Amino acid sequence: MEKLSDARRRALDDDHIRNLFRMEQANTDVLVHSSDIPGGYTVPPHRHRRTQFLCVFAGVVLVGTERGRWMIPPGHALLIPRGLEYSVEMISDVSMRSVYIYSPEGRAASQVPTVLEVTDLARQLIAETVRHDGLSEDRRRSDLVMALLLDEIGRLPERPLGLPFPASGRLAGLCRDFVEQPSPVAKIDDWARRLNMSRRTFTRFFRQEMGVSFVTWRQQACLFACLPRLAAGEPVTRVALDAGYESVPAFTTMFKRMLGTAPRAYLTSRTAA
Repeated sequence: MEKLSDARRRALDDDHIRNLFRMEQANTDVLVHSSDIPGGYTVPPHRHRRTQFLCVFAGVVLVGTERGRWMIPPGHALLIPRGLEYSVEMISDVSMRSVYIYSPEGRAASQVPTVLEVTDLARQLIAETVRHDGLSEDRRRSDLVMALLLDEIGRLPERPLGLPFPASGRLAGLCRDFVEQPSPVAKIDDWARRLNMSRRTFTRFFRQEMGVSFVTWRQQACLFACLPRLAAGEPVTRVALDAGYESVPAFTTMFKRMLGTAPRAYLTSRTAA
């Protein structure tokens, strides 16, 4: 991935500030926005007064908050609660579409970021709203499309692509190191020893800090690290072995348990979409 120049980064920052100002000043109940952003750029921390439905059409993004990170591969979206400060890192060249919802009803009332799998219907409706944004030649049709889109967002299936992350401390350092070099065989005893804790104390401490068990977090973090490489087209075998799995079937079993389908079928469907 080519490194962004300072001039290019400043231009992207300026675009972000202009778009943010425009959206926050608008009185429309629902806004749509389309953006194509190069890999390597990170949208600075910011927040919206609307709930955001951030849908990734191509590429992979990493949304970060103080307490967690959410990885969004192609064909997925993140529902971001209003008022939550977050940043968006482009893991690769990205094409995104966002729907900003002012009305605090249904899924837009959620207080927790949630990764959703985007259906073909939702994808087509989003594309249609972007295409006709600001056009008034057929307002009735536009209203119907938007109403159907909001209804469909409420029906999208959730996917476990959120990764709890401690804000600071020694545990945060261990978590960062693991995400950079994931291993499905990482041991609780090793982590407990590095924090000078007993196994029982560490297990209780980890769940209190993260909200999930160590084993569940380890599985999520492994998947987290593999998705960008798979989305970039790397062979499943190479990704599985690099992630520390002894065989592709073992990796496939984990992948199916987390996302409901095998890696090849999953990526084929995302690419086709």
